[in-house]
Amino acid sequence: MPMTVVVTRDVPDRYRGFLSSIMPEVAPGVFVAPNLSRGVRERVWAVLSDWWDGMPGGSILLTWRDNAWPSGLGLLVLGLPRRELADLDGMLLVRRN
Repeated sequence: MPMTVVVTRDVPDRYRGFLSSIMPEVAPGVFVAPNLSRGVRERVWAVLSDWWDGMPGGSILLTWRDNAWPSGLGLLVLGLPRRELADLDGMLLVRRN
């Protein structure tokens, strides 16, 4: 089970309350879980995405170790600016859309 990190910025307290019930908030808006399973991570993202449809604002970034993604890092983003990981000759880059 890989380390999971969620970073929030300018989101309603509902998001932070939900995340803090699952993971410790190590810095303002930064939540970490050293052993979060894939199933739990997917359910957490589903809840955040559903809430986002009804309450957009701010941004949420979720990242975890995943060997299937470029450089072994999975990344999901809600809000702006949109970010995408790109692998350029073995180097991990973050591309803004």
